[in-house]
Amino acid sequence: MSKELMPKEKPTLSHVNQKGEANMVDVTEKSMTSRTATAQGIINMSAATIDLITQGDNKKGDVFAVARIAGIQAAKKCSDLIPLCHPLMLTKVQVDFKIDKANSQVKVTSLCRLTGQTGVEMEALTAVSVACLTLFDMCKAADPAMEIHAIKVLTKEGGKSGHWQAKA
Repeated sequence: MSKELMPKEKPTLSHVNQKGEANMVDVTEKSMTSRTATAQGIINMSAATIDLITQGDNKKGDVFAVARIAGIQAAKKCSDLIPLCHPLMLTKVQVDFKIDKANSQVKVTSLCRLTGQTGVEMEALTAVSVACLTLFDMCKAADPAMEIHAIKVLTKEGGKSGHWQAKA
């Protein structure tokens, strides 16, 4: 069953304790379940830059291969980057690219999976973010006006909340 995020009457923040202090959530008593999250981000670039990277003519090398590895590595290091994230034993990280020449953009998607006590949304978002940043870094000499946007969670599965999917 798919759930949409519904605003609560009074939202609560899980990473803030009763005193208002930053707090790592205790997941000790949570069940080990299969958890998956997908995320996406978009990087707009000139048509010339898209041609440059799809034809393999970027002087820095295979732009997509480097960005894929960077995204995977970022997901694995998420808890080192975001202070209150739990270190997770990811069992799958996938980063993919879809070129949209008509809109002069590259859509970056990620999938993160594990069996554990907490979700993997932050890892999926981190993978997408760093892959987009790496695309920017590798192409900035040719196209400094690129824009990264629309970074968001697409789906999450597992745990007590079950399946959630972003509105299309």
